[in-house]
Amino acid sequence: MAIAASDAADRVDQLIILTERLTDLIAAQAQAFEQHRPQDAAAGMDEIGRLANLYRHESARVKADPTLIAGVTPTSRAALVRATEAFDAVLARQGRAVEAARTVTEGLVKCIADEVASQRTQGSTYGASGAQSAPGAATAITLNKRA
Repeated sequence: MAIAASDAADRVDQLIILTERLTDLIAAQAQAFEQHRPQDAAAGMDEIGRLANLYRHESARVKADPTLIAGVTPTSRAALVRATEAFDAVLARQGRAVEAARTVTEGLVKCIADEVASQRTQGSTYGASGAQSAPGAATAITLNKRA
């Protein structure tokens, strides 16, 4: 999918709208992660994916052919730059929030795995020499994705 613009000014206006919408959605997602509500972040994933793909595609087109936005007013160009800077700031915020959630999740999984391993009853086994064998390593666990 691509933006269907009639001229450079129309293309810049549509890029600004696209960038601002994507910025708002990602900011809401970052806020959900910051509030420890990742289930709320999942609500807009389809739209974010669709808009992010369109943004990536249009950014690549403009980079490959700058004449697509040539001749726009300095005011429009400045508005696009501001929208892009706000988008970059929100992406950095979301990256920090997602990294924090990942770190917490990995810590929880490790704690659960360690606790499961410590709670298992360890049977005594003896090797060929009559010495007691060392306990085996902890095994993998599987978690429900909806949890």
